[in-house]
Amino acid sequence: MAQPSVTGNVAQEVLTTPEQIVRGDKPEPNDLMIFNRRILTLHATYLGMQPDLRARRAEALIAETLALGGPGKVATETAPFGDVITVDGRFAFTVQQDDIDRLRFESITDAARDAAQRLTEAIAASEEARDVERLFQSGIRAAIATGLAIALILLIRRGMSRAEIYLNRLADLSADKLMVGGETFLQRDRLRNFSRRTLSILQTLIRLLVAYEWLGYVLGQFPYTRPWSDQLRGFLVSTLGRVSLSVVDAVPGLMVALLIFWLAHLTTGLSNAFINRASLAPGGSFQWLDIDTAKPTRRIATLFIWLFSLAIAYPFVPGSNSDAFKGLSVLVGVMVSLGGSSLIGQAASGLVLMFTRTLHVGEYVRINEHEGTVIAVGTFTTRIRTGMGEELSLPNSLVMTNVTRNFSRATAGPGFMIDTSVTIGYDTPWRGVHAMLLQAAKNTSGVLADPPPRVYQTRLSDFYPEYHLVCQAAPTDQRLRVETLSMLHANIQDEFNRHGVQIMSPHYRGDPDAPKLVPESRWYPPEADDARHPDPTK
Repeated sequence: MAQPSVTGNVAQEVLTTPEQIVRGDKPEPNDLMIFNRRILTLHATYLGMQPDLRARRAEALIAETLALGGPGKVATETAPFGDVITVDGRFAFTVQQDDIDRLRFESITDAARDAAQRLTEAIAASEEARDVERLFQSGIRAAIATGLAIALILLIRRGMSRAEIYLNRLADLSADKLMVGGETFLQRDRLRNFSRRTLSILQTLIRLLVAYEWLGYVLGQFPYTRPWSDQLRGFLVSTLGRVSLSVVDAVPGLMVALLIFWLAHLTTGLSNAFINRASLAPGGSFQWLDIDTAKPTRRIATLFIWLFSLAIAYPFVPGSNSDAFKGLSVLVGVMVSLGGSSLIGQAASGLVLMFTRTLHVGEYVRINEHEGTVIAVGTFTTRIRTGMGEELSLPNSLVMTNVTRNFSRATAGPGFMIDTSVTIGYDTPWRGVHAMLLQAAKNTSGVLADPPPRVYQTRLSDFYPEYHLVCQAAPTDQRLRVETLSMLHANIQDEFNRHGVQIMSPHYRGDPDAPKLVPESRWYPPEADDARHPDPTK
């Protein structure tokens, strides 16, 4: 079959750029589109024409043939240079060997028949688009579908409103029934908010689905937009199919991962029960395990078990082999490495404090300049309550790097140690100083007589000796240590003033003419005496 119309000026247009042919560049494929429908994807260069020019040339020839008003009959013919597609006996385009999709067709004849079938459907759609009556019927069907979609959306809205009322009523009843330790476990406001958000998300998804189906139906009513409708429906079906297949494929691995986590849960329970029993056993073989070290030991065992189970279950988790999952894992690892060094250091310090038994809950300690009763030894911080009504949270690394003075560890029985220092001149017999300090301790409420208070001379300075009083107090609340110490200081001042002995603090350069004393007659000035004995008439 001769093709005089193919080798005209169009071929000369492409041959103006022969550099591409000389370099052997592979031409870019181009789709032959007729009435918004893909007929064939052209890959080959034919008679010097690139695929894009072949597509434009074929579209022009088909449009010229259909403009003649013929029946639009499509046929295929076999030729030495490729299979030829004709319309009403006139040449339209050729199918070359390189144009074949090897995944779909085995021969050039099969590809040409498929292209002819697609072209027939496109021509039929173009004729339908020129039929006014059919277009009018399509418009009526589209309008009816639009009305039904709007009515369905309104009906969904009303149904969701009724469902929200029912769920709110159910939330109120459930919140009152579920009690833990005498307290409501679930709050009504949060349940209502959760149900409202859930229904809102569900309503949005249903509306989007209705709108998606409506758009696909409306586009399918008109010949030109019908391919778009087919693409929308194909996308939805293929997406649901892929999701369904992914879910089915992921079920075995997910079941294995859940089994591993369930075994880890059982192992954790057995491990905690064993540690608890071993820590409470008197004179057991585990000397390092007691009530204080049981808690960190449980934490370490639980962390090890779950990390081990996570490492085993990781390959079975759906999506673990995907690049996104691997990238997220690397990102999390980098974040933990960069930002978790101090956190891990705090946790390691907390474990050291627990296993070395440096601190116990209820002990009175001094850490750096902070002093108070230990109320919690955690993984990251140690909390103490001072006698001033404060609660301090000290990082465990700070506790590890500072000297900790424990006033409760060396006591005989319950309580804590109290110590204070006083400086008295060399002209005062030291035996008398001892007696006065011991008497002041005896006069202090809360100081125990057994073990008896002790006085030590810790320093012989240039101007005075330094006396150190150590005694034990046993109040029921260790927060009263500050009050006990304050009372002891007051009694020491009273005792020394009563015996005419001057306390030699602060430093001085020479002995005063008269000792710095407060006679007993001045212990209670008028304002203090009024505070001790208030006038009931005022």
